[in-house]
Amino acid sequence: MIIIPARLKSTRFPNKILAPINGIAMCIYTALQAKKVDETIIVTDSDEVINLAKEHNIKCVKSIKEHNSGTERIKEAADILGLNDDEIIINLQADEPLFEKQNLLLFKDFANKYKDEFFMASCFSKINDYKDANAVKVVLDKDNYALYFSRANIPFNRDNTSNLIYLHLGIYAYSYKALKEFVSFTSVLENIEKLEQLRALENGKKIKMLEINTKSFGIDTKEDYERLMKLL
Repeated sequence: MIIIPARLKSTRFPNKILAPINGIAMCIYTALQAKKVDETIIVTDSDEVINLAKEHNIKCVKSIKEHNSGTERIKEAADILGLNDDEIIINLQADEPLFEKQNLLLFKDFANKYKDEFFMASCFSKINDYKDANAVKVVLDKDNYALYFSRANIPFNRDNTSNLIYLHLGIYAYSYKALKEFVSFTSVLENIEKLEQLRALENGKKIKMLEINTKSFGIDTKEDYERLMKLL
């Protein structure tokens, strides 16, 4: 199933998940796209989001407010739903309204195919040199497992031989069993970079990465939202 964590108190763009896209709140717009691929549930601490979800016939779970990450919020939803340990959960961010149906289908198939070979799975795309700290970069090994994620440009291109780097896309897959283990971990790197996927790497877990071609981008700031509006 697809679970979308949706919290109102975003630091860089408060209440962004309620920002309208074609007259529909961003989190609801994202969920309606996801429903075309699999069962979709929103988990939120907001009564306003819950009411909007009901209006659009989207399943919703009420969570507590005190979570450090979307993954922890999803774990609470999985507990409430009583999922089996081997259930594969796709974590789609509420601020990824442009994530294409075909790529979501590709990722779902990828996660099911390799579910016995990873702790988590995620996606990346190729981009040119991109210095925006809101854009997360990933370095991969030869088998497309993540070595590290950073807001900095990595790897550092010392001799200017190439400016091609990999952009991480904020979508994940994991089993409920892995999810329970993940939330029990601690991480210094996660606190430094403010990237929760580093919690898995720092604790020796493998993240399998799928390359996709996408025009999607996360809506992290008001500038991102303005860019989205121009595209639409």
